Amino acid sequence: MPRKRKLLAQLSALQSNSSFPPFDALENLNATPDGDSSPKSSKYFATEKKISSRLEADFFNQPCISLAKSFLGQILVRRLPDGRELWGRIVETEAYLGGEDEASHSKGGKQTQRNAAMFMKPGTLYVYQIYGIYFCVNVSSQGEGAAVLLRSLEPLRGLEAMRELRDASRKGPTKPLKDWQLCNGPSKLCQAFGIDKAFDQRDLTQDAAIWMVPGHDLPGEQDMVATTRIGIGNRGEWAEKPLRFYLRGNKFVSVVDKKTEREMAAMGHLQLT
Repeated sequence: MPRKRKLLAQLSALQSNSSFPPFDALENLNATPDGDSSPKSSKYFATEKKISSRLEADFFNQPCISLAKSFLGQILVRRLPDGRELWGRIVETEAYLGGEDEASHSKGGKQTQRNAAMFMKPGTLYVYQIYGIYFCVNVSSQGEGAAVLLRSLEPLRGLEAMRELRDASRKGPTKPLKDWQLCNGPSKLCQAFGIDKAFDQRDLTQDAAIWMVPGHDLPGEQDMVATTRIGIGNRGEWAEKPLRFYLRGNKFVSVVDKKTEREMAAMGHLQLT
């Protein structure tokens, strides 16, 4: 206690001599006796650091396909009302190009109350409901009515909270979900992250409850698989276009295209010989 009273006296003196917050003194109050003042010892400083590193508007301001690829390896962060944070690495996306894209909700440039977020500035969330029950989350990009669907995440932090949220949406007696089952699909990740229609039209660069931060060891083109999108039905040539992107060899991906992966492996082998 004597050490803490001394620090509080220093804090009081700093406050009386300056109009600026005494950050050093506050940080020392959270330091351990051995002098460790790492971000994990202070919730305030850890939070500030995370928010300051969020992906900004320039990142989202890319053409749709480019953004869909650039998302791979980045981290989606969700702060729950109770303060807990959920972190997930993006491992699978789909690009919806708007306009001529027959599988897009904005095909033909049609703008409605439902899809308005697709026409908003890049980095805006577009959340829609399927089957009257589940939600899917997209992020607007460059291009009129273009957006990227987030298909799968690799859970990094807050896994128990994710299980609680997923279990709340499941009916009857169920087996405990394994880590790879928490976010391996667009509706599953929305359940696990507590994302619903209330998140529609939110700005990832400004929102206090959901944002993205840069990932580490981002993948190169050789680590990505480009293949057809899932569940878009009879959309002619657009059903065959390789507009789904995922990290090769990642077990958190929802659907693996083994044929395309074999072709990639063969091409890589040919290039090496």
